[in-house]
Amino acid sequence: MKYLAALATAAMIPGLAYAQDAAAIIARDNAIDAHLRKAQSAAGTDFTGTLSRLCVAPTRFPLEIRDGAPGRPPARETWYAEPAKVFDNLYFVGSKIHNSWALVNDDGIILFDTLFTYNSEEEIIGGFKKLGLDPSKIKYVIITHAHGDHDGGAKLLQDRYHARLVLGEQDWQLIENSKNGFPEGKPKRDIAGDDGQKITVGDNTVNIVTTPGHTKGTLSMIFTVRDNGRPLTAVYTGGTAFNFPSTGSNFDIYIASQKKLAGAAAAAGATVWMSNHTEFDQAIPKIRMLAGRKPGEPSPFEIGKDAISRYFVVGEECAEAAKLKFADLK
Repeated sequence: MKYLAALATAAMIPGLAYAQDAAAIIARDNAIDAHLRKAQSAAGTDFTGTLSRLCVAPTRFPLEIRDGAPGRPPARETWYAEPAKVFDNLYFVGSKIHNSWALVNDDGIILFDTLFTYNSEEEIIGGFKKLGLDPSKIKYVIITHAHGDHDGGAKLLQDRYHARLVLGEQDWQLIENSKNGFPEGKPKRDIAGDDGQKITVGDNTVNIVTTPGHTKGTLSMIFTVRDNGRPLTAVYTGGTAFNFPSTGSNFDIYIASQKKLAGAAAAAGATVWMSNHTEFDQAIPKIRMLAGRKPGEPSPFEIGKDAISRYFVVGEECAEAAKLKFADLK
């Protein structure tokens, strides 16, 4: 009865509904600002790239994501980066924009992500040769998610070196269902990565953490690197940007995964944080910093437990703000 009475009152007072709408908009904008302030505080000067992408200029995505064909390769100078040894057992073979990492020991190599089709040959295979690594020793390739900037070289590595491919089940389905994304052919379905799964080669073990959000099958990882013999735990974020359909439920999935990976990283004592995009983990400038590193100084990739915790707060708070901003899209 009270609800009906309220409707009747609103009908008699034309300005009331408008005032209520305005109040709701103000409340929403205040909530968005509160989330943005929390994200900015958590980011500090450590995660400006992530803050900029997720909080400053998030993009609204439609309910249907287009299955487009790859565009023409950009000019080499826009993407080529030299390979580098980053830790005793971890090597960078990525580009200026996208990361690919090789976890190495005498028993073989686990590769993380494979760049685009157009640059995986030069950056990964060419990078291995420059670093004195043998690409035929790649045992596993863990692909964090099925987007062309990370799975582009998967078929090459599978066909030429018979590397085992690990990808989330729902992202295997993305590849299989794609009609336009793989004009040069698709990689063959192999291992479906799952939560808590371990991929081991010799004394290197990668622990998989499923973190749906960026895609439904996104995989993140926790593993050990060695810095001049000192073991450090690294966390690798498998997907960051909000390029999924902008619905409240999808943002909730993303937020839950941020919390999940933050908890897993904290439980593992991770102090090294890495990503598959250089804009997020600043891999290129950090690699340059390694050249001037003094004895006893920590690696620029070793950012500490507190900073890693703050990184996930940035992702969570930016997602909360974007969810409110795009709440009208069902």
